[in-house]
Amino acid sequence: MPAMDSYDAVIIGGGHNGLTAAAYLARAGRSVLVLERLDHTGGAAVSTRPFAGVDARLSRYSYLVSLLPQKIVQDLGLRFAVAGRTVSSYTPTLRGGRATGLLVDSGSPARTRAAFAELTGSDREFEAWQRFYGMTQRLAERVFPTLTEPLPTRAALRERVADEAAWQALFERPLGRAVEETFADDLVRGVVLTDALIGTFADAHDETLRQNRCFLYHVIGGGTGDWNVPVGGMGALTDALADVARTAGAEIVTGHEATAIATDGTRAEVTYRTADMEGTVAARHVLVGAAPHALAALLGEEPPAPKPEGAQLKVNMLLRRLPRLRDRDADPREAFSGTFHIAEGYRQLATAYEQAAAGELPSAPPSEIYCHSLTDPSILGPELVAQGYQTLTLFGLHTPARLFERDNDAVREELLKSTLAQLDACLDEPIADCLATDADGRPCIEAKSPLDLERDLGLPGGNIFHRELAFPYATEGTGRWGVETGHSNVLLCGAGAVRGGGVSGIPGHNAAMAVLGE
Repeated sequence: MPAMDSYDAVIIGGGHNGLTAAAYLARAGRSVLVLERLDHTGGAAVSTRPFAGVDARLSRYSYLVSLLPQKIVQDLGLRFAVAGRTVSSYTPTLRGGRATGLLVDSGSPARTRAAFAELTGSDREFEAWQRFYGMTQRLAERVFPTLTEPLPTRAALRERVADEAAWQALFERPLGRAVEETFADDLVRGVVLTDALIGTFADAHDETLRQNRCFLYHVIGGGTGDWNVPVGGMGALTDALADVARTAGAEIVTGHEATAIATDGTRAEVTYRTADMEGTVAARHVLVGAAPHALAALLGEEPPAPKPEGAQLKVNMLLRRLPRLRDRDADPREAFSGTFHIAEGYRQLATAYEQAAAGELPSAPPSEIYCHSLTDPSILGPELVAQGYQTLTLFGLHTPARLFERDNDAVREELLKSTLAQLDACLDEPIADCLATDADGRPCIEAKSPLDLERDLGLPGGNIFHRELAFPYATEGTGRWGVETGHSNVLLCGAGAVRGGGVSGIPGHNAAMAVLGE
């Protein structure tokens, strides 16, 4: 139960962004109440033991960290760390009837050059890769610091980028043009494009540039573009945020679902319900970690159209051991420690998009996998570590929510089967032979469709970004921080804010700054 009838700020949603906002506001001396619908905090950034009787804490939904600024970690004194991945990616393929692959080792340019040369027959693609990602890293160094500042204008951000070729490639023209102009090899093109498609249903040449916006957020994180493993699992971050917020005086209650917001622009009331009762609390400001679509429902307003739509399949697995690869030159411990690309050649991605856009499941579903426990074995119990157990996290692309609407369970099962078949095509043994079993003898594997995420987490359409991502500059109506709404004392503090999406804490920080007048 809330301890008071009125607060300086009521925050709806105890995900990582809501907790970030709560920590900043409470540390600034504001009275803060966080209302969380579920029986735990964390939202999509949680660690759970999904398999009965098995001591493995998996990052069940969100699973890697790139966009969390070190500034937030330092400002709040978070006891949270990430671990880097030396191997960036491995992509298996067949060349001349022989199983081979492309290993990108971020710790060894010489080794990566050799891998490109063996795959493509020359140094051309590697040199193009170096130029292209040199460009994105320079852009990251200039753009990432702006994400925790007031929104720049488009012209100001363009001036800050100070690279017209980079601006054109990422902000003005469909990304597919830059990919095709820069790279010749189909597999290399596909590896580059995948970062534009995570949770985003788009073609490489989509004129809306939704793929560009997704790509941008995937290459600017931390000013480097590196994607790191949260030590202790994703729940370690949200647990640390909750601890800091509570220590600073924020009140966090779980099992409290906000059902309505009433505001006159100066004062607001938030109605909530629990399993036993309903109640109302007053607030000077209301910060909402839910999607804009959900915010409209809370305000009794018409939701923005169209409804958001997610486009991913999330699969969690626990293995007794890593599988052998058909590419005998590749070490599974290296191949799975970075991002393992499956059916993600450039033409394969285009075909999968075309099939899904036509209402069909992709015949060769593209996906990518990584093994958290290779980098951070602490998520496994000591006995599992000693026995060589490993986790695998799979993220499937081009599977929009609309495909699951006719029969979510049946379509999910069909898609999982065909996705694992594409993985098996890269392996020297079926992945099913490597799966661990739970206390009831069932295989340790679970899959989540966009509709499952809508049900479990309240994400409209299962969209992991709450709505389409936006370029990180001001447009008409975005406000000073990109968190503002049509009501002066109601702010977005979740992924649906401008500069939202991903595990970043940035919307939470920016909403708190808007309240504090920073």
